[in-house]
Amino acid sequence: MTLHPALVLFATAVLAAVTRGLVRRVTLVAGALAALVAVTQLTPGDVWTYEIASYRLEVLRVDALSHLFGLVFSAITAIGVIYALHVGRTTEHVATLTYAGASLGVVYAGDWLTAFTFWELMGVASLAVIWHGGTRESGAAGFRYLLVHIAGGSLFFVGVALHLAGGGALAVDPITADGSTRSLAYWCILAGVAVNAAIPPVHAWLTDAYPEASVTGTVFLSAYTTKTAVYVLLRGFPGSELLLWAGVMMALYGVVYAVLENDIRRLLGYHIVSQVGYMVAGVGMGTPLALNGSAAHAFCHILYKALLLMGAGAVLQATGRRKLTELGGIAERMPLVVVLYTVGAFSISGVPLFNGFISKSMVVSAAAEGGWPTAELLLTLASIGTFLHTGLKLPYFTFFGSDRGIAVKPIPRNMIAAMALGSAACIALGVAPGWLYARLVWQPVEYHPYTLDHVVSAMQLLVGTGVGFWWLLAKLGGEATISLDTDWLYRKPLPAAMHALVAGAGRTGASLQAAGLDAVRRMTVYAANPFLVVSRAGLEPVVSAVLGTPRLDRREAAHYDENVSRLPIGVTVFWVVVGFSVLALLIW
Repeated sequence: MTLHPALVLFATAVLAAVTRGLVRRVTLVAGALAALVAVTQLTPGDVWTYEIASYRLEVLRVDALSHLFGLVFSAITAIGVIYALHVGRTTEHVATLTYAGASLGVVYAGDWLTAFTFWELMGVASLAVIWHGGTRESGAAGFRYLLVHIAGGSLFFVGVALHLAGGGALAVDPITADGSTRSLAYWCILAGVAVNAAIPPVHAWLTDAYPEASVTGTVFLSAYTTKTAVYVLLRGFPGSELLLWAGVMMALYGVVYAVLENDIRRLLGYHIVSQVGYMVAGVGMGTPLALNGSAAHAFCHILYKALLLMGAGAVLQATGRRKLTELGGIAERMPLVVVLYTVGAFSISGVPLFNGFISKSMVVSAAAEGGWPTAELLLTLASIGTFLHTGLKLPYFTFFGSDRGIAVKPIPRNMIAAMALGSAACIALGVAPGWLYARLVWQPVEYHPYTLDHVVSAMQLLVGTGVGFWWLLAKLGGEATISLDTDWLYRKPLPAAMHALVAGAGRTGASLQAAGLDAVRRMTVYAANPFLVVSRAGLEPVVSAVLGTPRLDRREAAHYDENVSRLPIGVTVFWVVVGFSVLALLIW
């Protein structure tokens, strides 16, 4: 008997909404673990189908790739739930569980329509997670996040519609671009997925919104949205060479901006962009080793990035500070956090015996074997930058550096427990990569990370980067600056341009507004009276008062009385528009 793990999380969200205290905490942990168990009970070939009209949809389709992502999504959900057990806001727990369940829905969807439905639910739930940051900044960032993801979701939907209209298969499988309709569908879906994958220049929603979520919410955000996008790219676009160079650009772009960043959570956000770049590049290469590397690196990245953000969140929880220029000298008062964060830092940097070493190097090796020496070189340079800033700069200036006399509050024990679980997973995969390799899609996995050449070359890069860090230590500290990114284009000049446009209209705009309100008032009175069976004298003053427009004069009243029994086509269209608008709002 199979049970969809997304349904388990949705049910847990409902139970979390109606329970409190210890009962809710037990419910949260039990529900997250039940979803993980449900994933482990699925076997390749399991399918749930249902029919809508002439479409045979698959709400559950299990194969090696979906099972791999299902395992890591459900595992990080359990770790994230433990990390957030001390949170008392019911709605935040409901939002994070819904977000996690929707992500599992995308992963196990066997058709494009089901995938799109869960894709949009994931966007709505993640927006709620961002807004639980509870600050003015999180509110504004959430609205910007919403606008960007509406655009991406619209492209995704249009692409799916065109794909099906052009005779494409309903199943979530590789998409071809043969024929004009299918070609347009290909690019629309790819563009929609690129938004969620945070491929520059449509990436800034991530570094804008993720750092503004709550301490616990950011951990969930780091796990799902970009990785579901990687999953869809692996499904639909393997071997698209455009993705190779887009991924290389992502890897470098994220590292460069991490160099400039002072906010520790934004810095880690830029490293999400950089690390997802390796996965996107692997998809673009399209070789078995590269595709396996992308999937394996997604698996490992979810674990170590959550661990890094849990460490940064612990610092924020304990000190109330999140900028390098405001931190330092707290290592002795947070020793466990320092140790556990270091595991994540070593993992992302590709240190041997940690999970990043056994996954990221697969993509770099695939570039070497596939004949992309430039890509290999640039991805290696990005790895050096990752160790320099996430492995050395961030922990040094956060935990060590100048002692600023910062007061450090105790951290809830559940946060430490969650970090310990994440650390254990990162080390276990680094020491015994065979467990992960055996679950990759393209078998057999012809890759052996612990060769003498690979270990020595990795250590040379790491030691050299460490020497360079100490040499340039005085110049690498955080600076109280703001880095401008592509989100500046819709944060600053776009609102200013709209304001100037409206202001420049002047009296003309005011006249048009008055005329528009008056037209609405007249149409409302004319259209509603035949249905409401009330006199013009009873309805018209109310409408005029609400809209702030003058009353009908006698001449207009006579015209109304003469035509009130008619139902002109304009009035019909008006009420159809109103009806659809109300329906759209209710659905939204």
